[in-house]
Amino acid sequence: MTTVPPAGASTWVLLEGASDVAAVRVLAQRAGLPLDGSGTRLVDMGGATNVRRHLLDAARAAASPRVLGMCDIKEAGFFIRALRDLGCDVTSAQALPGWGFQLCDRDLEDELMRALGPGRVRAVFEDLGLTDRFATFTQQPAWAARDFHEQAHRFAGVASGRKELMAEALALALHPRSLPAPLRGLLDDLAGEGPTFASLGASERTGS
Repeated sequence: MTTVPPAGASTWVLLEGASDVAAVRVLAQRAGLPLDGSGTRLVDMGGATNVRRHLLDAARAAASPRVLGMCDIKEAGFFIRALRDLGCDVTSAQALPGWGFQLCDRDLEDELMRALGPGRVRAVFEDLGLTDRFATFTQQPAWAARDFHEQAHRFAGVASGRKELMAEALALALHPRSLPAPLRGLLDDLAGEGPTFASLGASERTGS
């Protein structure tokens, strides 16, 4: 489901899906960053292919919002094309963080699991009551020979609602000093001051 930010939101954070929203929300709250009532909205775009529509909405908003976001590197092309169509001189995927859009190497769940390590991921399964289900899943012929990380990553996405549940729990289990780079960058951007979307096409952001 695509979430549309209210017209008065001063900062839009464009995220690919509900699991990304769940993880960013708990980490932002833990960092003491104001959300919702403060005018900052976490937007579930319902997939990276919808980023152009959300950027167009931001460009047309009466009160130009600050726009941030995060995407998987394999989806970066959608963000680059959408930004360039709106006048932003984005040259490559590696330039996106300079425009406020952080990059996950694979996806957010992968970033969280790698930051936590196998032992703490297993502890999250235990806390969520998923240990037995995970053990059953790993006995399936297609997954029995895979390493733990690949098994856990796939397991997070095989049942309705589990990816969102897991993303939130994994984020909560993460020590603030162990934040993966894209999450750390996004929280830093949220905590700082940045240009509104209307100004992005006129001048490049630092690092672009």
